[in-house]
Amino acid sequence: MVVRRRVRTVLIPLGLWTVSALVVSYFVYQAENGSRGLEAKRAVKEQAFGLIRELAAAKADRAVWEHRVALLRSEQIDRDLLEERARVVLGRVHANDVVIIGP
Repeated sequence: MVVRRRVRTVLIPLGLWTVSALVVSYFVYQAENGSRGLEAKRAVKEQAFGLIRELAAAKADRAVWEHRVALLRSEQIDRDLLEERARVVLGRVHANDVVIIGP
């Protein structure tokens, strides 16, 4: 009877500590690798950074095009830009242009 009591006094706390350690390790694992854990947060941050770079490139491209459109709409049209657009639309080249025809 005494041996049984001593075994219980050792095994019950040991079992509780083991279960507690397993529960804590499960939650730590999920906090790191779960669908909403730290790894997922890093992946979302990388994706957001890529989208921010893409947005910045699109804004810069839009600024360039807005500037070119403003040059075409102003009171005095930029001659170089007008000549470039006329060549593209008409399919012509300037006498001093070098044309390289590829395969």
